[in-house]
Amino acid sequence: MTLNRFARLSAVGSLTALIALCVAWELWLAPLRPGGSWIVLKALPLLAPLHGILYASIRTYQWASMLALFYFVEGVVRGYADSGLSALLAHLEVALALAFIGAALMVVRGARDIALKPED
Repeated sequence: MTLNRFARLSAVGSLTALIALCVAWELWLAPLRPGGSWIVLKALPLLAPLHGILYASIRTYQWASMLALFYFVEGVVRGYADSGLSALLAHLEVALALAFIGAALMVVRGARDIALKPED
């Protein structure tokens, strides 16, 4: 398996896991209000880049890595401010956001290296 393929699979996996975490966290695991809350809608922006990530659109990788920064920041804030299961889920959100950002940057860098590679 090449590094670029590994990075693409890691990006897809971490993005889908981040979407699932956001939905499960706010509906069942540790919602802000019993029975779930409207904050579950925070998962919707993550659905926008999913098609481009699945089909390896470099531009999608670029802007989706910027989008993931918001989830990183939310995880840091809630990890510090919340307690119990919610804090644990926030730390997991931080890890998934960082994994996605790292994988996306590896894909973009790999594509750049291929584009800049001199022809023999």
